[in-house]
Amino acid sequence: MADGTTPNQGFTLPEVGASEDTWGTKLNDNWTETDTLLGAVSAAEIAILDGATVTTAELNILDGVTATTAELNILDGVTSTAAELNILDGVTSTAAELNYVDGVTSNVQTQLDAKVGATYTGDVDITGEFIADSYNESYAAVTSTSNATTINCEAGNTFSHTLTEATTFTFSNPPATGTAYAFTLKIVQDSTARAITWPASVDWPAATAPTISATSGAVDVFVFLTHDGGTIWYGFTAGQVLS
Repeated sequence: MADGTTPNQGFTLPEVGASEDTWGTKLNDNWTETDTLLGAVSAAEIAILDGATVTTAELNILDGVTATTAELNILDGVTSTAAELNILDGVTSTAAELNYVDGVTSNVQTQLDAKVGATYTGDVDITGEFIADSYNESYAAVTSTSNATTINCEAGNTFSHTLTEATTFTFSNPPATGTAYAFTLKIVQDSTARAITWPASVDWPAATAPTISATSGAVDVFVFLTHDGGTIWYGFTAGQVLS
């Protein structure tokens, strides 16, 4: 192969009994393809494998370089997502990536199982009937500042407030329209009777707000309900002058 491309043209073998080094020299002198086949793989050589022009993506797949979107597209035939890339490169999996593995959207049970032994933080939306042997509500004591007291609906369902000054209540962060929310408020009167101003959005029976007990240490309990994002709060007196 004198020209390095066409076999059996001017190819000369070493003499019988020649050393291995001599054979190697003859091969390299007469068959230049030997360097290619035994040395670094080239794009041309890869093209031989699939019959088409090799791409950078194909080379990366073979050489262990971090996979690119293009390379992944070769594998699945569709545009790759960031989630797919993370699965291959070892980045911490996200909920979206885990869903690729099991083929379904993670459900409440999966999320809760992952939180065993810890407090789950976040909203849980359950479709269907919820049955529990025991149901507990979060409780929070609120205080007033500059004659103002805020009930944060996301902080619990039962609140208490010990009066230290006349105060105006604000009910903040109720759920959006279409979701009902109710909370109980316990009021403890001060040694000096303090007055309360309720939000204008509270609708009391007969459009009349209750009179707060004036006795020192007296406990009044009220319940408030909304289902339209706090546009209207229905207010009810659960009990007064409790001790």
